Amino acid sequence: MGNSLKAIAAFVPSNKCQKYLLEDLEEMPVDKMVDLSGRQLRRLPLHICSFRELVKLYLSDNNLNHLPPELEQLQNLQILALDFNNFKALPLVVCTLKQLCILYLGNNKLCSLPLELRLLQNLKTLWIESNCLQYLPEVVCELSLLKTLHAGSNALRTLPPQLQCLQELRTIWLSGNLLSEFPPVLLDMPFLEVIDVDRNSIRFFPSLAHLPGLKLVIYDHNPCRNAPKVAKGVRRVGRWSEETPEPRKRSGAVIDITLDEKPLLPPAAKTEPE
Repeated sequence: MGNSLKAIAAFVPSNKCQKYLLEDLEEMPVDKMVDLSGRQLRRLPLHICSFRELVKLYLSDNNLNHLPPELEQLQNLQILALDFNNFKALPLVVCTLKQLCILYLGNNKLCSLPLELRLLQNLKTLWIESNCLQYLPEVVCELSLLKTLHAGSNALRTLPPQLQCLQELRTIWLSGNLLSEFPPVLLDMPFLEVIDVDRNSIRFFPSLAHLPGLKLVIYDHNPCRNAPKVAKGVRRVGRWSEETPEPRKRSGAVIDITLDEKPLLPPAAKTEPE
């Protein structure tokens, strides 16, 4: 019953309904965080935009497809979670929040990203997984401080050469895309620490032994004929990962590892900026 009332209240812009959705949140919390996840919101309560010192705003798992221009007032915002909504395009007002460090856009209906995204020059983590991207928008390559890029579960077939300009990038997750070859640009990014190309269509892996920063490569669930060669101490997760790069004849080609043995896998919970 409570969820049904919230769904109805989300359509009504009256002050009474807005307060009901906010559960009497009239003043900015001491921790400067507002979490409105899972409230069945169809519009952002405007009262939130008056919290000028807000640092973290979680709007995950709602029914949002637009944001009000008043959001621009939140110039201290560092974390914004818009994942699991109905956005077909990123609202341009998001690109005015220049202090953003972490932006969650996963599980929406995005086919592209606006050029205005380049204005977010403090962005360190970008989640765009589970959208409708057929290519990685080149504007992502202009986010010079980006350290972590989650772009899994899209329809990517390649990566732009400009990606190598992201010299702060350490982790890239590309699981569940349509890559038919290992992205060549990644071979020119010696600073990468984690590469995840799990669940693609890669048939052959080039050597990754020349990447001095590499710590973990995940390449499982590809129709590959070989395992990627890596430097000593680099962890591989995939077929023949505990053997030489060329497969040996033996039963059980896929190497299983326990959860305790999986380092640096994608975090299940949202992370804080460093």
